[in-house]
Amino acid sequence: MKKLFLYIGALSMSFLNAQDITDALRYSQQDILGTARYRAMSGAFGALGGDLSALQINPAGSAIFLNSHGSMTISSSRIENDAEYFNRFSNTSATNLNFNQLGAVFVYDNYNSDSSGINRLSLGLTYDQTSDNANELFVSGRSSNSIDRFFLSEAQGIPLNVIALRTGESVDGLYSFLGETEGYAVQQAFLGYNAFVIEATDPDNPDNTSYFSNINSGVFDQEYIYESTGINGKFTLNGGAQINQDYYIGFNLNSHFINYDRITEFFEGNNNSGSTINEVLFTNRLSTIGTGFSAQIGGIAKISKMIRLGASFETPTWYFIEEETTQRLETFSDLDGVAIVDPDVVNIFPEYQLRTPARVTGSIAILFEQYGLISIDYSYKDYTTTELSSDEGENFSDINREIDSRLQGSSTIRIGTEWRNGNWSYRAGYSFEESPYKNELFLGDKTGFSVGAGYNFGKFKFDVAYDYSEQQRIEEFYPGSGFSNFAFVDDYRDHLTFTAAMNF
Repeated sequence: MKKLFLYIGALSMSFLNAQDITDALRYSQQDILGTARYRAMSGAFGALGGDLSALQINPAGSAIFLNSHGSMTISSSRIENDAEYFNRFSNTSATNLNFNQLGAVFVYDNYNSDSSGINRLSLGLTYDQTSDNANELFVSGRSSNSIDRFFLSEAQGIPLNVIALRTGESVDGLYSFLGETEGYAVQQAFLGYNAFVIEATDPDNPDNTSYFSNINSGVFDQEYIYESTGINGKFTLNGGAQINQDYYIGFNLNSHFINYDRITEFFEGNNNSGSTINEVLFTNRLSTIGTGFSAQIGGIAKISKMIRLGASFETPTWYFIEEETTQRLETFSDLDGVAIVDPDVVNIFPEYQLRTPARVTGSIAILFEQYGLISIDYSYKDYTTTELSSDEGENFSDINREIDSRLQGSSTIRIGTEWRNGNWSYRAGYSFEESPYKNELFLGDKTGFSVGAGYNFGKFKFDVAYDYSEQQRIEEFYPGSGFSNFAFVDDYRDHLTFTAAMNF
């Protein structure tokens, strides 16, 4: 039965060493996505409402609508990554097209509001893409550190008889068994040993726990390729009300989803004297799916004809996440040729939970009658409250301590403006998002700007927006491992967004 099960190639892993702080951050952050009007003003809608994507910031915005309203949005994106790795520079770009917003809000006027004070009720149903996971990165350079550090650090202390193949035992079978009983880290030692990257100090002793590298010191030509696809999004049920003409309240119930796939390839070549391994190609694939829930509450107040104030609170999102990985390690020796360790096995990790930070937002808008407006939003998220947990008895205390020590609270400021001339509207915006890291070397502050225009046909509206953002970061090839190499990356993103909307 055991052999039959192993050939299926998919079984539950009992250790979750594969997760790291970058995974937690990836699902805790949201981009400025939504309708073209929303994006043209950099998402500064907390005190405005009247746009379906404004519900992302303040759910009271649905009660601002005077009529029932629907909209649909598509967006093209371009991502450009400039990477520096040991003074060698490379550039990668990718384009993508997404259907990233759809929704409607239904408005019900209360003509008998004298007794209740409620002038209007609204009910909204929306879909919003919250993150585009598509990305590509190519890194190339010459380093004095070899990837053998990765496999050596995982192998030290592991008995040889745990990772060495016995007579009649298959690569698939032992790799699966180690994942089920010993964990992800021991699987890495198994790969390195059986592809001859590392060697036992005492190969005749089954209890040997010390290893050395078959790659000699010197210089190493290295390449790293990263490709990812997928989107994160949410479906929202919204309710809102206008009270006594000047006050608006609302709530959101949000159902979130995660869809993220990634492949990385690391190549290393050397001609170092004494090296019995001259090339290494290490391939890793990750597939992540998740579902989550959050809620929001907010309010907007008309202080005067010119001034509106808004405030909102979004609870943490509680995610349930499942991950699968596959691996392949290939080496080449000038003396012995090619060695390939390619387990036909999918590592299925037990479901774990991720709690992302809550968000509070305060907003002010200045309206110049029918001519135009200026809007400012300030948001705050404390990333130290991010937490991983498991109902399967897994221990995330190390990564949770790392989150607490390395992350911080982060502020976001968004400023938007809109001016009208007849049926035309012209818009612009600016955004600044503070790094969630205490050390901004890992991920810098994010800045962006946006412009756009729209035309009102009466019942129908059409909007277009262009937005741009940039952010610096380091790309750690194998975070938390003995191989600590990384590249400096400048990330540039721009989007062209189109929205068709109608009142009904």
